[in-house]
Amino acid sequence: MGVSRNGAEKPLAVPTHAYLTPRLSPDGRRVAVTIAEQESNVWLYDLPRQTLTRITFEGSVNNGPVWTPDGKRLTFNSNKEGTANIFWQLADGSGGLERLTTSEYLQAPSSWSPDGQLLAFHEINPNTQRDIWVLRMGDSSQGPGQVRKAQPFLRTRFDEAGPRFSPDGHWLAYTSNESGRYEIYVQPYPGPGGKWQISTEGGTEPVWNPNGRELFYRSGNKMMAVDVTTQPGFAAGTPRMLFEGQYDPAPFPLANYDVSRDGQSFLMLKPSEQAQSAPTQINVVLNWFEELKRRVPTGTK
Repeated sequence: MGVSRNGAEKPLAVPTHAYLTPRLSPDGRRVAVTIAEQESNVWLYDLPRQTLTRITFEGSVNNGPVWTPDGKRLTFNSNKEGTANIFWQLADGSGGLERLTTSEYLQAPSSWSPDGQLLAFHEINPNTQRDIWVLRMGDSSQGPGQVRKAQPFLRTRFDEAGPRFSPDGHWLAYTSNESGRYEIYVQPYPGPGGKWQISTEGGTEPVWNPNGRELFYRSGNKMMAVDVTTQPGFAAGTPRMLFEGQYDPAPFPLANYDVSRDGQSFLMLKPSEQAQSAPTQINVVLNWFEELKRRVPTGTK
């Protein structure tokens, strides 16, 4: 379901399924989403054509799609080769899955840096709970040691998860329970530097406004927004509520919503009125289709 900044809703014409973690493509024309029913797979919804297409067919669990900045590939975790690690594949469904990480622990991708060279993800370690890692794609011309090297960014005895690169690539927002409850924090990447607590009364699922001057997160049923500045230094304003509603919470520490390219609309998931169990519908904000009309030429099917 799409929701405007003042809470107005408009549903998308999609079949009822158990949708998770919707992600808008960089051009705003497609939505990558997990459908988690008997198996979990990644599907694509074409907004102008109103078509829903499955794109993963290997393994029984393929979750949490993340677009590469160029819109050519989708990154997600998959159990294709055992423990759910991180894979990617072309967004047109061709080529099959290619493994990016290898670990005995479950991993989940969260966001790419704007240049497509860094992938922030979290890993679940039984000793340190969820930890934030960053995978550097590297330059293959420099030899295998420079390619796809993953290093921990934040590894403590607390839960740290859902890392999201800022639009300029210099900051990571994430969720941590170090205070005794989940709150949103920001740290410089790669550092050094301290951390800033963004939320004040609990928070999960951080997502940056694409303009880089605002950070969104959820606090219970509330969608919150905080003004931020990153230059010359980092500063954050007072959290304010944009809207409140019974939208599906994240089943794990990845944002269960997304934000339009202009920062004015939210793609949310809401339980279907026809079913009180898992199936949900995708709703979109009132001004979403006006944006599509600007992007898609008249007559496009």
